[in-house]
Amino acid sequence: MDLRIQQSVVANLSARPAAVESGPFILGIDPATDNPNINYATPRPGAAITATDVENLIGAFRSASRRPRLEYVVNCAPHLEELLLAAGFTVEERHEFLTCSPESLIPPSVTFDIREPATRADRAAMVAAQGEAFGGEFEVTDADVDGIERLQRRGGFALIGVAADGDCAGGGQAVPPNGGVAEIGGIAVREPYRRQGLGGAITAGLARRIFDTGADMAWLEASGDDSWRVYERIGFRASGRRLYIRL
Repeated sequence: MDLRIQQSVVANLSARPAAVESGPFILGIDPATDNPNINYATPRPGAAITATDVENLIGAFRSASRRPRLEYVVNCAPHLEELLLAAGFTVEERHEFLTCSPESLIPPSVTFDIREPATRADRAAMVAAQGEAFGGEFEVTDADVDGIERLQRRGGFALIGVAADGDCAGGGQAVPPNGGVAEIGGIAVREPYRRQGLGGAITAGLARRIFDTGADMAWLEASGDDSWRVYERIGFRASGRRLYIRL
């Protein structure tokens, strides 16, 4: 399972608009943003990695004017953390990831209209809802909206939850399945609409769309105990660990 998750991360980063290969690493560059949470690298699972490879990766980040940062499944590169720490990296977070199969998925029933954003206005509302839910202060840009549309065109998925008053109450997305696996992320619900099952319904809707392509595994990470319980209720189970680390 760890191997499949890491392979899916490699495939996702390789599909970025300006992906860079640096030895055993794939660096996913998005020219539209310098956000380090989007521009990061990951190792190819099982690759032999040396201190020189790490130095070269740092150089690749600097050539792209991006901050060196990695995300990866720990078991797929067990000695990499030691090399990164020696090179001056600092651990950001250690997360457990959760997985779900078609058999374990339990879709909840909610009163919201769960649907795909089909217009630029829909996509802008989705990005705005995510920003509000995550506590960020930012202006929705054309690049944000283009990113959601590009994801959908590539075979990924986006869903919004629309309340009875027509407001976009939340949203989330999933990358295109690769090797029968796809990651779900960005699950967000605005404060007035929380504790009504919407986060779980959006997540389950994305998982169902992933499975409808023939994929057999959806995975995600929980940001805290509350979201962990939401995902467990719809059939996700803890399956492994990932490391977030930056220079």
